[in-house]
Amino acid sequence: MELSGLDYSLIFGFFAIVLGIGIYVSKTSGKNTSEYFLSGRNMPWWILGVSMVATTFSTDTPNFVTDIVRKDGVSSNWMWWAFLITGLLTVFVYAKLWRKSNVSTDIEFYELRYGGKPAKFLRGFRAMYLGVIFNVFAMAGVTLAAIKIGGVMLGLQPWETVVYAGVITVIFSAIGGFKGVVYTDFILFFVAMAGAIGAAYYCVNLPEVGGIENLITHENVANKLNIFPDFNNKEILITLIIIPLAVQWWSSWFPGAEPGGGGYIAQRMLAAKDENHAIGATFFFNIMHYALRPWPWILVALASLVVFPDLESIREAFPNITDDKLGHDVAYSAMLTKLPSGLLGLVLASLVAAYMSTISTHLNWGSSYIVNDFYKQTINKEASERELVNVGRISTVILMVLSAFFALRLQNASQLFDIIIMFGAGTGLIFILRWFWWRINAWSEISAMVSSGIISYLFKLTIVGKILFTHKDVSGITIEGWMPSYAQFPLVVFITTIIWLTVTFMTQPETNKTLFNFYKKIQPGGPGWNKTIADAKEADVEIVTDTQPWNVPSGILAMIVAMIFIYSIMFATGYWIYGDYTYAITLTIVVIASGFILTRLWKKIRASVF
Repeated sequence: MELSGLDYSLIFGFFAIVLGIGIYVSKTSGKNTSEYFLSGRNMPWWILGVSMVATTFSTDTPNFVTDIVRKDGVSSNWMWWAFLITGLLTVFVYAKLWRKSNVSTDIEFYELRYGGKPAKFLRGFRAMYLGVIFNVFAMAGVTLAAIKIGGVMLGLQPWETVVYAGVITVIFSAIGGFKGVVYTDFILFFVAMAGAIGAAYYCVNLPEVGGIENLITHENVANKLNIFPDFNNKEILITLIIIPLAVQWWSSWFPGAEPGGGGYIAQRMLAAKDENHAIGATFFFNIMHYALRPWPWILVALASLVVFPDLESIREAFPNITDDKLGHDVAYSAMLTKLPSGLLGLVLASLVAAYMSTISTHLNWGSSYIVNDFYKQTINKEASERELVNVGRISTVILMVLSAFFALRLQNASQLFDIIIMFGAGTGLIFILRWFWWRINAWSEISAMVSSGIISYLFKLTIVGKILFTHKDVSGITIEGWMPSYAQFPLVVFITTIIWLTVTFMTQPETNKTLFNFYKKIQPGGPGWNKTIADAKEADVEIVTDTQPWNVPSGILAMIVAMIFIYSIMFATGYWIYGDYTYAITLTIVVIASGFILTRLWKKIRASVF
């Protein structure tokens, strides 16, 4: 594949703009940690919402979507579509609570909600556990995708891709801080979106594919189009619909889709001007993330089944790809090699944009944990703001190096998805309830975190996960065999939940002083705090300052309507593309109706919140 002068000018022009922004904002970003990690808490909803979307664009996401669509069809996307419920719960219930907390990171929340040595330990340990270990996992998946794209499209060796892509990203992330990340995200999103749509349009209309009508009727594609899985296939139904919608969304921690909000999503909510902007940013993100972006990737994945029907055809076309990096996810970048000059440069720039946006966010977010929740709390409590900013910049470089080394050892991004989902299984319910139930304490979270990790390890990596399991196959015949993978996740959730609930009731609750301070600042409301309110009255301490009705029921109703609204947009788009106009028109009407209802509910929520 040959790049033209136009392609190179688009790519290097993009690099120049990103570095220019980083250099421009570096002076103000380096003033103090509030500027470096939260941009002074004065960011508007629209730029924060776009930043969230740009961050989750990523280079590994189109690869991941291509991988699962080629293997199991469009319906396989339900494994991540289900997280919409988590996202909307954050929008209508938790966004205002996070902004009201006024903490610097979501990890700092632990010493607001809990007290004593357990809270300090939890804060420091989670900072390193999430900010370093899990963060490196996530960045490694993104870097792995960049390695595969660089190998297929540019013929680069893995180490070359890591060096070229990583150096520029780490430079502007380190010098520009959060403000540099957010400002560049705004540009990165539009470049990435234009590249994804342009690539989808061109790939579908390749001579080998022959347009959308030929694509959806092609023998390699026709059985991959269903938006919902085959309900007659018990294992697929359980794996893709029942577990994600009934268990996964509320029970598992996953970066960008944490139950109750967290991570870099919380970082952006905390950087918002006020609670209103925090809610607006997260809602905008969920609309764009689920309703707008999936279909360009899906169309390229489906078209790739025509051009590269199997792995052997990819191997023949790209013999330089090593066996340890060859997989169905490579088909996305393989399709992009078909693009013409100009569009090719735009798409490559969009992939660079996706990579830089995601990595820069993870670097700044992980560094914020290391600085605010570990270094400042355990290494040097008297550190100056200049020292803390310098530590942030150094840790940014270290995180980039660690993730690069890990990426070179990976083969497939779905490996990391499975690991992260399993290791966070059973912890999500705590993140949801800790705002609304006084009895949860620091030991609840410590026990959930430890037990989830140990149990997941036992199921995933040892013989425990291979115990005999009696079940019925598709034809209804009862057989004995090893426990299927879909049965492991809910079992880990169940065991972990039992453990942390038991620990909660066996340990002492947080002190009244801690609970009173938390309630007075956050005003969460709800029946879960009745005992604390009664104790405060008995102690003659005023902690209730918000006299408005508890708005969580209205928030949950708005969440349900918004879920119908966004899913309907997503599915209507698919059916319009498929030419199934009956479903498309029906769902479009549902979009209009649910959108109208949502505007009415939104006004009610705003009136009860602000």
